[in-house]
Amino acid sequence: MTILGIDTSSAACSCALLKDDKLLGETLVNVGLTHSETIMPAVSALLEREGLAPKDVDVFAVAAGPGSFTGVRIGVCAVKALAEACKKPCARVDALQAIAEGSAYEGLICPILDARRDQVYTALFRRRHTVLTRVREDAALSLDELIEALRDAPEVYFTGDGLNSYEARILAAMGDRALFAPAHIRVLRASALCRAAQADPACWMSADRLTPFYLRLPQAERERNARLAAKP
Repeated sequence: MTILGIDTSSAACSCALLKDDKLLGETLVNVGLTHSETIMPAVSALLEREGLAPKDVDVFAVAAGPGSFTGVRIGVCAVKALAEACKKPCARVDALQAIAEGSAYEGLICPILDARRDQVYTALFRRRHTVLTRVREDAALSLDELIEALRDAPEVYFTGDGLNSYEARILAAMGDRALFAPAHIRVLRASALCRAAQADPACWMSADRLTPFYLRLPQAERERNARLAAKP
């Protein structure tokens, strides 16, 4: 089985090809360009390098959220188009789960993505004997709320590119109970996305059923609701 994974949910974007348990290739782009400009050329180049066409892919996987509203939509639309054209299934993968999947840490894992406005998208997972299980559902929390939720945890391994903004504050609050992923493995990688899709066929679906999932309303909609609420 060949899985093509696409992630455009955060600052970096990536794509990967997984055949059975072998990673055929992966491309990560983190140069500040718009994902709509970079992801499809990266996918085309990856397939061409491996001598494959889209029709040779069995499942198209995407990080469907949480993350950047625009970024998530770009990835979902790309995968919907590819899957529909090839008449193949999609895999709707949770970005936080894929980040945790990319970590080899044994113990409590807390992936975080920067949700702006002093909030993070986060969840909790535990890996024991290589098996990853979910401990807490995805949520959009203030950093203080997250730290309070982890008050009784003896040790937590943090990963995800939200650490670029919040590592110092987490360390100040939690001290040596907080462990941090090295900078080069904090980014969600499409190879981990592929493995998450492979491990959970329950997330597979037809292209017409694939939708993004968000943990809060887009900023424009939040601002509109605030204006409406403020009217006399």
